[in-house]
Amino acid sequence: MFDKIIVVSEVSNASSEMVKCIKSLRSLGAEECLLIQCFNPQDVDAGVSSYLTSIFNENLKNQSTMLAEQGFTVKTQIISGNIKNEINRIAQDDQYSLIVVGAEKHSIVGSLFLGGIAYDILYGSTKPILVIKDSNPEQPTEDTKDLMRHILFPTDFSKNADVAFEQIKEMVKNGVKKVTIFHIQDESKINPYLLHRLVEFNEVDNGRLQKLKDELLSLCDVEVDILIRYGAPTTEIIKHVEEENIPLIVMGTQGRGFIKEIFLGSVSHNMVRHASASVLLIPGNRK
Repeated sequence: MFDKIIVVSEVSNASSEMVKCIKSLRSLGAEECLLIQCFNPQDVDAGVSSYLTSIFNENLKNQSTMLAEQGFTVKTQIISGNIKNEINRIAQDDQYSLIVVGAEKHSIVGSLFLGGIAYDILYGSTKPILVIKDSNPEQPTEDTKDLMRHILFPTDFSKNADVAFEQIKEMVKNGVKKVTIFHIQDESKINPYLLHRLVEFNEVDNGRLQKLKDELLSLCDVEVDILIRYGAPTTEIIKHVEEENIPLIVMGTQGRGFIKEIFLGSVSHNMVRHASASVLLIPGNRK
């Protein structure tokens, strides 16, 4: 399903750990990998620019070796100049199916949403984006780096969630071991005027979750849990990720008003900012 991927490299610990996690994507059909390093020569003088290029080349060489050992066919590229939308353009023109970036858990706001490379990618992407976080850097094991071990799919039953669920089904077909389908009854929308109907809402939504579960179980032998909680969606999702040590969240994103969505704190982008798990964002229809 993700046969050709772009991996955005940086000279950082997060980027190195990201490369180690990418092996999980082999089970989803990933074979070709374009490893990209980006920088803006206008930010440095000519001498430093030449020095940085040599560092970038060495970094790409090391990481491409790691990816090749994982079974990928790897190409490398350094992008200079104004990189805004450039990676998205490459993804569209050369038909890449997924863009992968790494992120530090505790510096996600600064590095990702205040002018970093990942922000530029998220700005206008029509491709799925996987933001990989190293959730257990002190005790890395093959199990902790297996993103397909357990997927959390938070759903609000919207059209964007429906699009993301189609990707979940493909991932299950390709060997995901466990899926938890999670719905949060949003306290801010229910309390106080609809609180008396919470039991009714839970019954209806439990039936909808069961239908999604049955769809996944009909595809192959996979473990599927369904869960409903009441509270603030961002808080409840992060709490469950921590409780169950879930490595990957899969969510849909808005198709319109994307920048507004980022700054107004949509649940999907709050997950990118604050969750310890990696996050796969599936874009909706962006007409």
